[in-house]
Amino acid sequence: MRARGTSQEAHEIQVRLYRRMTPAQRPELALRMSDDVRRVAAEGIKQRHPGLLGARCPTGSRRILYGKDAAAKVWPGEPVPSP
Repeated sequence: MRARGTSQEAHEIQVRLYRRMTPAQRPELALRMSDDVRRVAAEGIKQRHPGLLGARCPTGSRRILYGKDAAAKVWPGEPVPSP
């Protein structure tokens, strides 16, 4: 599936590059991409919720990312910031 904002030509090049990767390179890329997404999400949360900076930010980020119900089960009694 082509990402929004990506031209067909760029998409085809990207797919060719992925197909040339070794079996060891693919999961490494997936892990790096996952880390990048978490960093971008955490930065957005920090900008929207500056009070969660410091030691509480990872917990606050998890609450926002995983949802109110999951947060209430894992961190009972803790406030869940709105997204």
